[in-house]
Amino acid sequence: MVDFTRALLRWHRRSGRHDLPWQQNPSTYRVWVSEIMLQQTQVSTVIPYFQRFMQVFPDVNRLAGADLDQVLHLWTGMGYYARARNLHKAAQIIRHEYGGELPHELDALMALPGIGRSTAGAILSLSLNQSWPILDGNVKRVLTRYHAIRGWPGDKKTEQQLWQVAGQHTPKTQAAEYTQAIMDLGATLCTRSRPDCRRCPVKGACLAEQGNLQAVLPEKKARKALPVKQTVFAIIENAAGAVLLEKRPPSGLWGGLWGFPECAVDEEPAAWLNMSKGYVAEVKQQQAVIRHSFSHFHLDITPVKLLLCSTADRVEDKADECWYKPDGGLTLGMAAPVKKLMDGLFPTSTGAIQ
Repeated sequence: MVDFTRALLRWHRRSGRHDLPWQQNPSTYRVWVSEIMLQQTQVSTVIPYFQRFMQVFPDVNRLAGADLDQVLHLWTGMGYYARARNLHKAAQIIRHEYGGELPHELDALMALPGIGRSTAGAILSLSLNQSWPILDGNVKRVLTRYHAIRGWPGDKKTEQQLWQVAGQHTPKTQAAEYTQAIMDLGATLCTRSRPDCRRCPVKGACLAEQGNLQAVLPEKKARKALPVKQTVFAIIENAAGAVLLEKRPPSGLWGGLWGFPECAVDEEPAAWLNMSKGYVAEVKQQQAVIRHSFSHFHLDITPVKLLLCSTADRVEDKADECWYKPDGGLTLGMAAPVKKLMDGLFPTSTGAIQ
């Protein structure tokens, strides 16, 4: 076992994290759910989501049998909703093909939706103590600095180099402890900005520390200016105080989530609503533009409130359209800007949008 690994294991026994909720009864299912949630999301944010998710879906079969809306509802506010859709789809495959138990082989796990090489390795390592290297964001940062590996970690050549050194450091025994240790090091000491090198257990051999390269490594991807798109959220209220929501297509932006009807910024919302849905409404208020940023573009949203006229004759719910109030008993998944606007509409509600 190399010195890096020994030092990391000693440090973790003394200073690592040992009380995270998915570390208690670390079954393959619990570890899998936690690893998917932790993609793109910090531990402090994930903990309450994980706890609520486990209360509702304590096993694969319960998750597989759930309606996707219920899964997305519990995911609302955490973003990157494709993770939730893939989790639900994979659970159904696991129930059908593996009898409700996650497979214990790397290739079989990687064949499931939403599980890549690093996630599969983490699941098998943390839950079954199998020796597989992982390469999440924290681990990439630690190894890039320790070995002074140049190049953006997302570049194929750089990533191959990182996989090689990750495999060299991963022990044949104590794999679960080591995997948690290297993730903890990146999350708590070898952080993106202002790393605490003074307390690092491997600082003596870290090439970034020796060369004062902590602020340089890992190298960043060349950034391009993000394009800006625009849309109008039509917040349509009926006489009962409910608002109209539409279910988005299952794939694409906010796939499978519920949101306000949208029209182009160059259209008059009331006229568009009448032409597209046959509803008669009047504009009550246009709110300030909200910018919601994605990894590849900015979306400028103009919320426009409209009041449905009492003469409208088609206001019943449909499969992909409903009149919504938080106290109406519906549990719907909503994108972050929709939830924020909905919280403003129903500020005192303790209903479905949590």
